[in-house]
Amino acid sequence: MSKPIALITGANKGIGFETARQLAREGIHVIVASRDGAQGRAAAQRISDEGLSAEAVVLDVTDIATIDAAARDIEKKHGRLDILVNNAGIMIDAFDKAPSEQGLDVWRRTFDTNLFGVVATTNALLPLIRQSAKGRIVNVSSILGSMAANVDPQSTFYNFKIPAYNVSKSALNAWTVHLAYELRETPIKVNAAHPGFVKTALHGVDAPMSPEEGARTSVRLALLGSAGPTGSFFHGEDIQPW
Repeated sequence: MSKPIALITGANKGIGFETARQLAREGIHVIVASRDGAQGRAAAQRISDEGLSAEAVVLDVTDIATIDAAARDIEKKHGRLDILVNNAGIMIDAFDKAPSEQGLDVWRRTFDTNLFGVVATTNALLPLIRQSAKGRIVNVSSILGSMAANVDPQSTFYNFKIPAYNVSKSALNAWTVHLAYELRETPIKVNAAHPGFVKTALHGVDAPMSPEEGARTSVRLALLGSAGPTGSFFHGEDIQPW
């Protein structure tokens, strides 16, 4: 396929779906990755119905068998991957509990998706991204993972302590820095995105931004030119503090 190829995890709804749709509108063939095959196919069909290029693949970031199967499928069909957007994430903290009161199961499930799932998916697909002339990896993080924001009493986000979620995003930010360093001598760029507070199942209906708006940072980073940054953390065009 001559078109650039992008895979977006958790792309059957919300920010992930809008990221896939906006990338498809840029002439990219998008692979809608979803835990639920039927939902993924329905999402890909919605994009195809706009006359855009899309397909679906089953990929659960907590299930290595589905990750490996997806990588094999993409290799067989396309032989490369140009863009990976690690969008899938969960927030399952109990809001009425302090950091030390969150159950260990909450921590493990959160890290399984928000960190280990990203690492596993990226590692499996990296050989295909290396086949791209200009690979791009976007890790969807959150300003709530910013260590600077979490320790600064003057920060807007200082009082938003959602322990397992925040710490998992801090770890994701660190993973972004390390992977960008590893790939610094290659054409591959690795960045983290803070989408903002978006009306999704994660943040609820009271969030001020739409999924369309929330997808824009990931899309911008996925489309960076050769002179663009790597190893950075953005919301829109604004660099965020680690």
